[in-house]
Parts: sequence; structure tokens; C-alpha cells
Amino acid sequence: MSAPASEPTAEEACVGRRDDGPVRILELSNPARRNAFTLASMAALEAELDDGMRDPGVGAFVVTGAGDTFCAGIEVSVLRDATVESTHTNLEALHRVVRAVVAGSKPVVAAVEGHAVGAGFSLALAADLVVASATASFRCGFPRLGLMADLGLLWTLPQRVGAGLTRRMLLLDEEVQAAEALRAGLADFPAAAGAALAVATQVAQQLAAQPRLATAMTKKVLAQGSTSLDALLAAEIGAQTMLHATTDFHEGVAAFTEKRPPRFGD
Repeated sequence: MSAPASEPTAEEACVGRRDDGPVRILELSNPARRNAFTLASMAALEAELDDGMRDPGVGAFVVTGAGDTFCAGIEVSVLRDATVESTHTNLEALHRVVRAVVAGSKPVVAAVEGHAVGAGFSLALAADLVVASATASFRCGFPRLGLMADLGLLWTLPQRVGAGLTRRMLLLDEEVQAAEALRAGLADFPAAAGAALAVATQVAQQLAAQPRLATAMTKKVLAQGSTSLDALLAAEIGAQTMLHATTDFHEGVAAFTEKRPPRFGD
């Protein structure tokens, strides 16, 4: 939830970008405020995701935070100035970031050091895979503001951890540390303190090497969430039939037959 956008400062809008081969690394860079979001920084993140999704040289993303914090949520000054009208409009804008991460054609890995709270927690769980360093912790944070979770957290969290932990985190605002997060499926890969970005980049390199259209179709179907078996099977027929006509499919079959690694995208 947020307030009307004002003219962004360079600090507020800062989302760093660099490429490591086919992996685009996007860094929330407002460490003085623990990388808390403003509308400007969320808009900058949306623009970077859109640009990378269109760039054929990008095969996967890593999203991380500068310093020792992933993201502390929405900046408090934004919340303080919110109105009912602006909240509706601004959430629609913030949801575009969630949709880009969840349903975009390219996979996203979250590299979490330190706190992922509120909207930062929502962003981390929107990613396809989550790397949690030994310092990582996850917390809803919304109840202490008299709010319910937003930015898709009510959709992503139960898919990862089931009803029990979801209710503990959303209703009691329980904080989950790295070890429990990994056991519960809240995070997927461990990393030493300070090494989340390195591990996430390795995972993203593996994702970028996969056949890209197959990955995009998998993400598209997964983004539909809970659905009936018949609806899922219908989506499967459409996507799989199309994939059978691709060069990646023919390369995969040839590589399997010839007992060699496939060379997708050549």
C-alpha cells in the first residue's frame, strides 16, 4: 500500500543493473533505508524487468538488495501519506512488478541477505527460486500496520509452505529465520552470510542454460496457480504441442540420441 508518487530522487529510484553473461542482476540500492521501496524504485524495477524480458541476451534474473538487507518493505513516509484513492491506483502499479516476476517469460532468483519484510517478503516469494543466506529472515510485517499482506503474498506463500505456516506468518506476524525457511520450503538454496548473490547467480546461470521457450511455457502454466485437473491438462496440451515444433525440442532429442549435452539456443 502506498501514497501518490512524487518526483523521485536518485536514491529513491535507484535499481542497480549489471550482467553476468546471460544473467541480469538487479539490485535494490537504498541501503540507508534498508532498501525500502518507494513508488519510484518499484517503477524502476518494473522498467528493468520489462527491458530484460525483451532482451534476447538475458536468460534469467537475480533480484537482490544492497548491503546486508534484502528489502525492509514500503518506505514509511509513503505509507504515512497514503489515501484510499491513491492506494487503489498505486497497488495496481505495484502489482505490475509482481506479475512481471511471477508470469514473465524468464526465471527470477531472489538472493536474500538479512531482512525480507512486508513488500520485500512479497517480492522474494514472487521469484521462481529463493536463495537464503545464513543471515536471512522473512516476516510479513503488515499486521503491525493494521494491514493485510499484499503484492501477491496471499497467493505465493501458501503455495510454498501450506496453510499452517502461512497462517502463522500472516496472522501472527511470525518471523522465520533462514534455517526454518529452508526446512519449510520458504527458501530453496542455502548460502553462507554474504554469499547469497554468488549462489543465486550460479542458479540463474543454470536456468539461463535451459531451453527458454520451454521455461517460459512452464512459468505461464505455473502462474495460473491452483486450477482444476482438466484446465491444467488443457493448458498442457496447448503448450507442449507448440514446444514439439521448436528447434530446442529437436536438439534435445538429437542430443539424447547421440549421448551428448544439448546445445539449446544455438
